[in-house]
Amino acid sequence: MPAFIDARTVPAGTTIDTDILLIGGGPAGITLAIALADTRARVTLLESGGMEFDAATQALYDGPETGVHYLTLDGSRLRFLGGSTNHWGGWCRPLDKIDFEKRSWLAHSGWPFGRETLEPYYPRAQSLVEAGPPIYDKPEVWSRGAGDAPLTLGNGGVYTTFFQFSKMRGSTLPTHFGERYAEDLKRIENLNLYLNANVTALKLAKDARQLDHVQVATLGGTAFTVRPRITVLCMGAIENARLMLASNDVMTPGVGNGNDLVGRYFADHPIPGETATMVLFDGRLAPYYLNNSDANGVHFRAAFAPSDGFKRERHVLGSLITVDGTRKLGDIGLAVVKAAADALRIDASKARAFNLGCGLEPEPDPERRITLADTRDALGQPRAKLTMRIADADFDRYRRTLSELGRQLMAAGVGVLQIRHKRREDWLAGLDWANHHMGTTRMHVDPKQGVVDADSRVHGIANLFVAGSGVFPTYGASNPTMNLVALSLRLADHLKGALR
Repeated sequence: MPAFIDARTVPAGTTIDTDILLIGGGPAGITLAIALADTRARVTLLESGGMEFDAATQALYDGPETGVHYLTLDGSRLRFLGGSTNHWGGWCRPLDKIDFEKRSWLAHSGWPFGRETLEPYYPRAQSLVEAGPPIYDKPEVWSRGAGDAPLTLGNGGVYTTFFQFSKMRGSTLPTHFGERYAEDLKRIENLNLYLNANVTALKLAKDARQLDHVQVATLGGTAFTVRPRITVLCMGAIENARLMLASNDVMTPGVGNGNDLVGRYFADHPIPGETATMVLFDGRLAPYYLNNSDANGVHFRAAFAPSDGFKRERHVLGSLITVDGTRKLGDIGLAVVKAAADALRIDASKARAFNLGCGLEPEPDPERRITLADTRDALGQPRAKLTMRIADADFDRYRRTLSELGRQLMAAGVGVLQIRHKRREDWLAGLDWANHHMGTTRMHVDPKQGVVDADSRVHGIANLFVAGSGVFPTYGASNPTMNLVALSLRLADHLKGALR
């Protein structure tokens, strides 16, 4: 059984030949390694970290930020085997059909294919993230399993959707890919996995149409070369862009950056806090809205979401409205609730109020981007610099969805809703982020609009691919991990065909 290889033990100056090189041992890289196990291809996986957290390795993520306040770059990712699945929350939900569509009212929208292209890969992705049988938006199944029906809403554009949670076998925690699949990776005969191996440069052929080799270094000073037939960048949206931009000896703007798109369209899901107060006249709400629950062999939770039809009609983007606990109403709030209940001739003596939170989808923005900083890391590489932005339109679209939810509560006679944020300053004051890095190497059939094509191949470079949510052209509101795993499985099938 081959063991993992510590790159610090590789003799300096070594050249390693391989068929497929995977750079990065997070969910995309590990998924690809597992999916390629049934091939004859020699597969090499390089992981920057080891099996455990290391502060010096983690510090390679550090970099400056400008614009809207964001998370520290070295605090929103983990740099050891398993990547950020080592600290993810496990929330899983497929992207919606509309997320793949080109929308005339949304600039830069549209994937090169529809959700039906990913459908065959979702079952295995669901299995790899260990989120149980795929039930999702089947309220009747949850009602039977949990014993509580979803909240009744009037007809309209908002409905109850369901998350399923990753739950690692034998644990109550989400699946940590490095820990969960380490032994499986060791059993793959055609795989060599190197730990503590940092790729410092992508070296193109002189005509820039082919990747010739990559340079690798350890923090201990060892340096060697890997010469692959095919390379896949799996380091995450920020690090993929950073490496491509910094590898600029043949293409001055950086690898794949002839159209100045690498690093642009960075995105994360904003999480504005306490966006609204929902009051239910009878005070009753199924527990699975408030807390993660178990039914049907699945760890799950309900949220409110706009339907695809409502998004098209009202030109709104995705959002997932969560119930984040109860709150006490003041005298004015109580008076408003009583007046509404009296108008509807409904008893509100048992009314309860709930805080609503949200994860929402931002519009694609080319000026929200990763560039290279003037400072360098311990390996001598330029650090990533983030320019973070969020548009007022992102908040305005979400207000439309909240207003629709409020209308449907009133139409059903079950409650009322008050939107709590009115100004941009209100939204920003309680704004958090989901740690969902997306978009910096976006997918498009036109090289003037995307970094990679429909097969995740970097435009103009025959043997260089990108895996992960960095290729998402638009982002949806669903958490990206299970979706990027499905996309990686699709890429694995393409690579198998390319090697035949």
